[in-house]
Amino acid sequence: MHSLGDMAKALNRPAVYLRGLQSRFDLASFAGKAYPDAYLAFLRTVVHLRVLNVSEESLRNLWDVERKLLRLLHVDSTGSPTWYLDSCGRVGDTERRLLLSNHDMGIPIDSRSVQLGLDFAGGVPELFGSKEMGEDVLRVLGEYLRLAARIRAEAAVEVSLLRSAIHWAARLE
Repeated sequence: MHSLGDMAKALNRPAVYLRGLQSRFDLASFAGKAYPDAYLAFLRTVVHLRVLNVSEESLRNLWDVERKLLRLLHVDSTGSPTWYLDSCGRVGDTERRLLLSNHDMGIPIDSRSVQLGLDFAGGVPELFGSKEMGEDVLRVLGEYLRLAARIRAEAAVEVSLLRSAIHWAARLE
């Protein structure tokens, strides 16, 4: 478990910057050493993508779509206050994992198929299905794929420049 100060030190960012991310990404905040490793892994992903010049607005848009997709698939039924971050930091087949939440979808994401109708919460059923209410999981998955592809492309452009900068920075030591 980590404190906000521990995470700020690990990410080489001021705590006020992390508080801003918490606010803008609508993340749960805790007192003391109550932040799980997955929370730090999520923040590390965001910081890394920002270093690769991906705009925060793009990341927030993707985050909103990911959480919507996870809700439609009933992943939010675990009872954890950080249910949307609990897969962060896990390793595995990246083709099956969402970019920010790192949730394993069980199949390659670009296959454009998902297993619908899973609900682990066992709560009261809705009067209307989500599709009738305008939330089609396949539409949300398509939106996710579009946003994630754009972010990956933006990051890929910066990788060669970053490698060059690291090589150049070695002369400063």
